[in-house]
Amino acid sequence: MDTFDSIFQRAAQRKGGVRELEALLPKAESNAALKKITDDRVLAQMTKCIFRSGFVWQVIENKWSGFEAAFHSFDVSTCAMLSDEDLEALVRNEAIVRNAKKIQSVPKNARYILDVRESHGSFGAYLAAWPEADIVGLWADMKKRGDRLGGQTGRFFLRFLGKDTPMFSADVVRALIDLKVVEKEPTSLKALAATQAAFNQWHQESGRPLCQISRVLACSVPD
Repeated sequence: MDTFDSIFQRAAQRKGGVRELEALLPKAESNAALKKITDDRVLAQMTKCIFRSGFVWQVIENKWSGFEAAFHSFDVSTCAMLSDEDLEALVRNEAIVRNAKKIQSVPKNARYILDVRESHGSFGAYLAAWPEADIVGLWADMKKRGDRLGGQTGRFFLRFLGKDTPMFSADVVRALIDLKVVEKEPTSLKALAATQAAFNQWHQESGRPLCQISRVLACSVPD
């Protein structure tokens, strides 16, 4: 497996230089900033990522004020108590995207957030406490305890909220395969563990957050 420095140099060469590459790299929020995120904004971001999945993102953005109104500004306690009748009414609400299964995810994820609140005080505190050295463990926990938060949806949610996480774009997966970390897109426990170990090593070598490492990997593969 290549060193991070060699991967970074390839990426910089392909993007026109170090300065140009650095300008493309995302930043993660600090743990202090994560702790300040209110649970209603957590539920809102979860919902936005779920509805965006497999759909035209701009449509969700254009309708977002309707989502905020329909789901009571994503007040977690209120959303957790949505009744079957409430959900049926939401399926008929033209102010939002009327996907029944995705609508049903809102009360389920609200209850997930309430469970986390019991143990950590807030979802933001829960994210801040989770070590990046086991980010795949966080992905698994969200998939198990939340609703429709597996795969890229869960990773997009974390990225948009500010939690440091790598993304598995097609280019990142291609880089991981070329570097012989995995043989195909990592989905099995063994492949995810191998990917986590590689990211941990590159983090130790570079001191960079996982989100930047994954972007460098994506930039390192030929167009």
